[in-house]
Amino acid sequence: MRSTSTLLVITLALWLAGCGQGDTSLPSVPSDPGADAFGHTAPTEATVAMRGNRVKNLPLADTADREDAIRGLVAREDVLEIPGAGDRLVWNRPAYDFIEGPAPDSVNPSLWRQAKLNNLHGLFEVTPGVHQVRGYDLANMTLIEGERGFIVVDPLGSAETGAAALAFARKHLGDKPVTAVILTHSHVDHFGGTSGIVSREEIESGSVRIIAPAGFLHEATSENLLAGPAMARRASFMYGFRLARSPRGHLDSGLGKEPGRGSTTILPPTDIVDRTPQEMTLDGVRFIFQYAPESEAPAELMFYLPEKKAFCGAEVVSRTMHNLYTLRGAKVRDALRWSSYIDEALELFGGDAEVAFASHHWPTWGNSRIQSYLKRQRDTYKFIHDQTLRLANAGYTPQEIADALELPPSLRPHFGNRGYYGTVRHNAKAVYQAYFGWYDANPAHLDPLAPADAAARYVDAMGGAAPVLEKSQAAFARGEYRWTAMLLDHLVFAEPENTEARALLARTYDQLGYQAESAPWRDVYLSGAYELRHGPPPADAPSPLAGATELVKHIPVARFFDAMAARLNGPDAADENVTINLVFTDLNESHVLSIENAVLHHWQREPAQDAAATLRLTHGFFLRLLLGQTGLREMIFSDELEVEGSRLELMGFFSLFDPMTPNFPIVTP
Repeated sequence: MRSTSTLLVITLALWLAGCGQGDTSLPSVPSDPGADAFGHTAPTEATVAMRGNRVKNLPLADTADREDAIRGLVAREDVLEIPGAGDRLVWNRPAYDFIEGPAPDSVNPSLWRQAKLNNLHGLFEVTPGVHQVRGYDLANMTLIEGERGFIVVDPLGSAETGAAALAFARKHLGDKPVTAVILTHSHVDHFGGTSGIVSREEIESGSVRIIAPAGFLHEATSENLLAGPAMARRASFMYGFRLARSPRGHLDSGLGKEPGRGSTTILPPTDIVDRTPQEMTLDGVRFIFQYAPESEAPAELMFYLPEKKAFCGAEVVSRTMHNLYTLRGAKVRDALRWSSYIDEALELFGGDAEVAFASHHWPTWGNSRIQSYLKRQRDTYKFIHDQTLRLANAGYTPQEIADALELPPSLRPHFGNRGYYGTVRHNAKAVYQAYFGWYDANPAHLDPLAPADAAARYVDAMGGAAPVLEKSQAAFARGEYRWTAMLLDHLVFAEPENTEARALLARTYDQLGYQAESAPWRDVYLSGAYELRHGPPPADAPSPLAGATELVKHIPVARFFDAMAARLNGPDAADENVTINLVFTDLNESHVLSIENAVLHHWQREPAQDAAATLRLTHGFFLRLLLGQTGLREMIFSDELEVEGSRLELMGFFSLFDPMTPNFPIVTP
């Protein structure tokens, strides 16, 4: 490296790849009698009764879904473990072998049923010439036989799981090449395995086509960048990443077992779907595409195979109620458009389809069954949309709507409409948010106190910690767990060192998790209990971008500066007025970054003549810094980094940005 200093390099590295986390240690919570190795307590009598009452009208003995889920089984691997780097497993199917027999008292019986169905893995024939590999990742891989080879639909979420699924299919279907890849939408579990099944050279040579909906590449590379640390942290609760795979821990995600944990990859599409209907022939197979943006994903498509009378609903239709709002945090989805696309599919393909399959779960066979299934999915989202607005227009608040709303008897008992992933309660709030935002019109809710401040005052108003704890213990004994959680949340935020309060709140979250029909709700509650007992992840936990090298390569440089702007410490930058240049020598591309009025602006343009400093580096070096793949010694001596101008001003510029704190506390202040 030329014309710079070790301190500057350290500052730059902290900005690009640094993760910070203050000391969040709290006194340990003692284990309860009967707790498992992770501290989760036994289900109470009230929980056993509640979970039974909530499913007493469901036809849990109905075997139709199981018959569909095992239909067409070609082969199955007895031990399905997919290795990653070192000793790490990217996929560990045997971890779920405990899911058999009747539901234990610590699991909602309806969710247990779904978890057992999602345990059925292997290679399945959907219809002649169409197969699915299920249970190798959160999503399914579909293989459609063409004239020369396989058209792969959704190559799973990582290179490792995608490669393993394709290799398994080839053992039984023949060692045929991949001739095309269809990416149904912009969520990572449906495209992250692309380079595990095809190479960039195959794409560039024209031997393999990649079909995706309009806007796919932008959406696939942008959703998690600006809000990435918070979204990744929340996802760890939603998917139970820190929980044991056990009857008192994580057992399913509703859509499948869990997201794989391998290398996320992406390759740019060669063909775009941007209208309905849009016909295309791939490797001799005729497709009719349906463009469905702003539904389950911002960029999404479905398709129909007319010669096979097979409809692919992507993730617009599933064997569960889906999320209009996902608990990891994302933009609210449009329930009305979502419903309208299913209605459009019914109009276009519903009269002829003999099999319907999707990106998750198992297919449906028979035209009348398909029509009923699609109508129920369509009407579930429209019912939640319309009835939320009806109640909102009558003055109901989001929480009041969530408490009042339930699906009608014609929809409620059908398992494909049950809340294994999304729920009526939080989906109704999502519809309210889409139209009205966070404010419910009550003046008391316009400018409330911050949680910790409000908590201290609530506890004081109730006479102090001891009376609050006493009332909480009484509520817990009565089985009033929602109320217990509300009381104790105030006490824990007022006194996070209060181990008795944290222990009781953890026991409360255990019970709420055991009762939940929604897999994400269960994981959220049990993750909250786990962290009340053990604290948040350590500061040196992996970065949210770990394993995403290939994906990061396709993110435009300007988007990283958007994310950088969201890390500018406004108070520290209030009096700053400084400009620097970043020149990417291998891209022939330069960016001007300027701080003014506590705001970072950036432009792709020629370097500013009055800049305080100019930093010259390669794009590859920038990405290695970002991903933490370049060590300090390499940075200091690298020929890929050069500084011109004031090193002190450059150091001061980078010091204005907060490091990422992806492991911040959630259940404590």
